[in-house]
Amino acid sequence: MKQILLLLTLFISNSLFAQNTSPELIGYWHNWNDPNAPTIPLNQIDSRYTLVDIAFAVPQVGTDYKMEFIPDQFSSATFLSHVQALQSQGKKVIISIGGASTHVSLDNISERDTFIATMGNIISTYGFDGIDIDLEGSSVSVTGGTISNPVDAKITNLIDAIKQIMSNYYTANNKRLLLTMAPETAFVQGGMSAYGGIWGAYLPIIHALRDSLEILHVQLYNSGSMYGIDGNIYTQGTSDFIIAMTEAVIQGFNTNGGMFMGLPANKVAIGLPACPLAAGGGYTDTTSVINAVKYLIGTGPKPGIYTLQQTGGYPTLRGMMTWSINWDAVSTCATTYEYANTFENIFSTTSTVPELNSEFTVDVFPNPALEFINIKTNTNQCSLKVTNLLGEIIQDATLFDQSISVQTIGWNPGMYFATITNEKKTVVTKIMVN
Repeated sequence: MKQILLLLTLFISNSLFAQNTSPELIGYWHNWNDPNAPTIPLNQIDSRYTLVDIAFAVPQVGTDYKMEFIPDQFSSATFLSHVQALQSQGKKVIISIGGASTHVSLDNISERDTFIATMGNIISTYGFDGIDIDLEGSSVSVTGGTISNPVDAKITNLIDAIKQIMSNYYTANNKRLLLTMAPETAFVQGGMSAYGGIWGAYLPIIHALRDSLEILHVQLYNSGSMYGIDGNIYTQGTSDFIIAMTEAVIQGFNTNGGMFMGLPANKVAIGLPACPLAAGGGYTDTTSVINAVKYLIGTGPKPGIYTLQQTGGYPTLRGMMTWSINWDAVSTCATTYEYANTFENIFSTTSTVPELNSEFTVDVFPNPALEFINIKTNTNQCSLKVTNLLGEIIQDATLFDQSISVQTIGWNPGMYFATITNEKKTVVTKIMVN
């Protein structure tokens, strides 16, 4: 028990919680030169981008599982220096796996283990802060099973591989590897229409990795129309589509493969094209984006026909993602950095941190926990004490952020009590660890 306490104390003192849940501007960066959206050195991208996805790590020729990443426009040393320059500014740089034209499939244990080893080498070589799963097409598909009990080898092997990569990284670096996902709508919200093939195929992956997942930013483009959780159909490129698709992954929904339990709003970001030429469809004009996001975070009126199920919206929504930074930077497609400007317009005058008031709120999730327990309050500074059923203190700390994630790996299964105190009130809540 003392070893667990020491581990958690070090975890706190070195700020090794989940990342700050302030609104994030997330953008993909092309590892190739598109004449219409030219390469930008990483260290010269707009400073408002806080998380940069490097597109992409891909399989070596002749395989669909042995991964590689080779900087296309820069030497490895120059690219590494650019990554480090961004990181020195507090930015996170993560490597995205796959992309629209790449097939990745872990069909057996040998391929899974090769994937683990080669992705680990890429991450360590360039010092990436995380990985992003951007598998499309037949890379992810379901033929049976359920969301909570998948049976397809390519899905179960991918889940196991990501868990092992994250575990290896933590062992080597004593900190979490960030995990994000960028599925297309058919793979997620499409599960409301059908559960099979690509329809709903990401849902078992999201479910199995929800404790480790930092941000889900579904691609709300190249989509066509999709059902919302209100049973109505919404069309891409509109405020209603953004709102309906976003609330669906927060509230959850039922499928023929079982119930998909939603994610906390602070794990969800909105993914949109930077300008009309950046995607085949789904570009949404600036005014519609602003109206949609402000309604979602509770700072604006309803812009269309979709009504949020949660009154007041989701003030802790994680932010916005775009394909891509390269497209956002060019003036031939839209105003230079139009997407970054839109993000700033929405969030620069909006605080996602509630003011301290007489009502002290504490949310603990997921509960039961597997690997991490998230604790969210509406107070900037609180004390936290976790005890087991014997009254032994497992953790005793001061929390300076309103939303943190504490590792529970190594805790004995069972019930714990978290006592969270601000300057006015104490809240005691049960934590179950599986």
